[in-house]
Amino acid sequence: MDALHQSPHPRDALFDPGEPAATPLPVCDHYAGVEVRMRKSLELQAEMGPVFDVTLDAEDGAPVGGEMDHVALMVEMINSAQNQFGRVGARVKPVDHPLFGNMVDALVAGAGQRLPYLMIPKVRGVADVDRAAAAVDQACQRHGIARTVPLHTLAETHGALRDIDAIAAHARIESVSFGLMDFVSAHRGAIPQSAMSVQGQFDHPLVLRAKLDIAAACHAHGKTPSHCVVTEFKDTQALAAAADKAIRTLGYTRMWSIHPGQIPTIVDAFSPTVAEVDHAVEILLAAQDAHWAPIRHQDILHDRASYRYFWHVLERAHRTGQPLPADVMERFFAA
Repeated sequence: MDALHQSPHPRDALFDPGEPAATPLPVCDHYAGVEVRMRKSLELQAEMGPVFDVTLDAEDGAPVGGEMDHVALMVEMINSAQNQFGRVGARVKPVDHPLFGNMVDALVAGAGQRLPYLMIPKVRGVADVDRAAAAVDQACQRHGIARTVPLHTLAETHGALRDIDAIAAHARIESVSFGLMDFVSAHRGAIPQSAMSVQGQFDHPLVLRAKLDIAAACHAHGKTPSHCVVTEFKDTQALAAAADKAIRTLGYTRMWSIHPGQIPTIVDAFSPTVAEVDHAVEILLAAQDAHWAPIRHQDILHDRASYRYFWHVLERAHRTGQPLPADVMERFFAA
């Protein structure tokens, strides 16, 4: 029996119709706003491959008074030959900023066909997501862009946390990030500065609650939760520990980088171990050969419920650039 051709693919066999399935985004989202760092980020992505996104920043990265010139530079970079994988997105000003509409219009007009997403910061609730989506769609109509541009957003306000389930459920949202510094500042000094540190952000109850609520809402609606920054960017051990906690304890499947040196550490932390990948491969190959009926592996019973888990492990291994056996690539990841 040729199981490769007769047994269906995991995406077809293991998931029920209508079950939310997250778009498989790269595990690292790297932010850059200064021109030299933006160009360096694109160079690094071309070298490493699409294992991380680059988000060009027009919120905090744009010089005051020169915001639209900065957006024009971003459009140039998104359209450049260096953007080999189409994974260069953009962050704009919040929806209530006077330049929000101009930024959206310029990015859609100049790079709408290549934008993988727009990041919308500081949403105060689901109404701001509606407003952002309407502005992007109107810009697409004006400029003849037929595709729908996905939105990412930052949950960093009290209103966003209050509406987090509705935000994660929004049809236009692909990923929700936690904005640590703005969230702490929004508590008017009630949360200490230590809660913004690499260790404190995992200890303070209000910060931890926000992180867990965001992750839970995203997974409930098939969206990608993206963990916040670690500002101690030279401390790779602390970064690795934070990334490990983010994915293995809090359920985040993506994380921000604010320095090129952080990218390899984050990608490595969010990659399954060799042992995890080998285990997933053994089970999935045997399960597909059994047409996804229950199997016994090392005296443990597995069925579609555990197969789904191992499929996510294998997908993450592929997404983080881990080498996989040729038969696994042929069965599961052939174009």
